[in-house]
Amino acid sequence: MSYAPTILVRSARESDQAVLAEIDAAAWTPQSGFPSVIQSAGHSAATFFTPADPPGVHLVAELQDAVAGYVRLKPPTHLPENAHVTHVSGLAVHPAARRRGVAAALMTAAEPFARARGARKLTLRVLSTNQPAMRLYERLGFEREGALSDEFLIDGRYVDDVLMAKRLG
Repeated sequence: MSYAPTILVRSARESDQAVLAEIDAAAWTPQSGFPSVIQSAGHSAATFFTPADPPGVHLVAELQDAVAGYVRLKPPTHLPENAHVTHVSGLAVHPAARRRGVAAALMTAAEPFARARGARKLTLRVLSTNQPAMRLYERLGFEREGALSDEFLIDGRYVDDVLMAKRLG
């Protein structure tokens, strides 16, 4: 009998910085992210947290006692009229840990994290070329709210930016 490994999701700690920078550098592809960001990630391999993105806005997933991914959850704006919304402004899973439930565990944990901060809605943006991510979000109850057509030019191809959301109650 085989058992699926346990995934633990917890708040990020300052000591996670180096491994999260490594995951960020390894995880992004032209289908999931932006070549310009991917290139700059390689230049700051030891830096992940910033004053705008401190540990407190991140959840990390551990798989077999090793950090395997993260989700960054922030307000979409600083306007009080928008305070009921939390935005997924980053999600990455190390390539070696994919297809093992890490992203689903992170997104599932994002809901109570957002609710605890007063959110009634969880939003995200995903490139139309990232079909595996879109399927995951739909399985978790996210709905497509719209798309910004031809929003990005990536590797010579125009790509839509798909807006998705989930109502939290």
